[in-house]
Amino acid sequence: MSDTTAQDDWLQSSRAAVDRAELAADARTIGRVTSVADGIARISGLPEAPLGALLRFEGGQTGFAQALDAGEISAVLFDDVNGVEAGHQVTDSGDVVRVPVGEALLGRVLDPLGRPLDGGPMPEAEQRLPIERPAPTIIERDFVSEPMMTGVLVVDSMFAIGRGQRELIVGDRATGKTSLAVEAIINQKHTDMVCIYVAVGQRASAVERVIAAVREHGAPERCIFVVGNAGSAPGLQWIAPFAGMTIAEGFRDKGQDALIVIDDLTRHAATHRELALLTREPPGREAYPGDIFYLHARLLERAAKLPRSVGGSITALPIAETDAGNLSAYIPTNLISITDGQVVLNTQLFAANQRPAVDVGLSVSRVGGKVQAPALRSVAGRVRLDYAQFQELEMFTRFGGISSTRVKAQIARGERIRALLGQPRYAGLRLEDQTALLAALADGVLDGMPVEAVPALRQRLPGWLDTRGGEVLATLRADGTLGAEDRKGLSALVAELVAVVAVREAET
Repeated sequence: MSDTTAQDDWLQSSRAAVDRAELAADARTIGRVTSVADGIARISGLPEAPLGALLRFEGGQTGFAQALDAGEISAVLFDDVNGVEAGHQVTDSGDVVRVPVGEALLGRVLDPLGRPLDGGPMPEAEQRLPIERPAPTIIERDFVSEPMMTGVLVVDSMFAIGRGQRELIVGDRATGKTSLAVEAIINQKHTDMVCIYVAVGQRASAVERVIAAVREHGAPERCIFVVGNAGSAPGLQWIAPFAGMTIAEGFRDKGQDALIVIDDLTRHAATHRELALLTREPPGREAYPGDIFYLHARLLERAAKLPRSVGGSITALPIAETDAGNLSAYIPTNLISITDGQVVLNTQLFAANQRPAVDVGLSVSRVGGKVQAPALRSVAGRVRLDYAQFQELEMFTRFGGISSTRVKAQIARGERIRALLGQPRYAGLRLEDQTALLAALADGVLDGMPVEAVPALRQRLPGWLDTRGGEVLATLRADGTLGAEDRKGLSALVAELVAVVAVREAET
């Protein structure tokens, strides 16, 4: 074939392609990066871009519009700032930041944009939803009435948490806040709840420990880990809680129940302050911007229980860190006023080896007994009062001897309550275990038992009940109720085990 023939063929095919092409105007607004530093890019030339718009940079990086000024946009980058330079082109995607949702995310470790961090393939999402979504209105919500058992006796007996509740976990650094939340996630292996753990500003090693604990003791196939750790870009850390909440809403909208743990909102507030100062927002108290309360309120208000005909529920366990136990600090105060109660962890209790180190005097659940199983509520009524009285008496008796027989009995009872409330990690108790222990405590079965033998009793109880308590536990396991005769049977079973444990302790 001659060169002339080849040229003619190419010309004909080109003309045919032009004839088939649909010609139309393609108008695009292109902005330019004017400056970039500290994860913030300042952009000119995008006057129509709204707040929160997803922006795409020339090198493939993405970010979102955090602040809108008269002639400039301040965008927070999701990717490495080193790839963005002044003069680069920026386009408005015409959309907001979205995150994948659906069953494909279960068992995965993802970044806040849904990109895999576990070496697996990109999840095939059912849909992608915006990270910022409106909270259900009051009329759309249902009463919080179903229990969300954590497996931790001190929480389930005194500060019960319901499906759709927001319960803050607050305390100083290294007092077991994350461990308590992980216990709640692990305990959901006995339920149908989907769990989402969101790490905000945490060390990579700490996140790895959480994932390893859930994989070893829980049901990782029903958990999702959203990680915006300390090494991630500030933009990813900022959107992490919102992305986690959207993922939870994907399951809620299908009628399922979800538990979301946000670890932690104190670091999230610090990231928000950092970004606000870099985007030149006016600082307020402690240099936080004026919208810091609204930031967390609009996030946590999305956790709610919907009627079963409409959807499921989202239970939120946000974590906050205090400094020297100061609950009146700015961020803890904000979060306490937003949530439906708080579990306060105490440094002194932790140092005294009382684990979990829950301060029963400062902790509260504003839903409480309404979501407890009737059986547990019937036997847990006086535990908090008895324990609080014991703590007061113990303090006073340090200054002198005890003469009253009644006071001695109260202190002996309190010592056994304290031993019961102490619980090793990843040793969650079922409803029947908790009910049996508290029924035996209320009936005085444990009064003559050595305090040091209580941990052995708690460890052996689940197996003991499974082998000997079939008839007694049938009703309790079926509908959560406990009749008078069944309660006596439970106490008798625990009394038998107390005798066995006492013999073993004497032999050793």
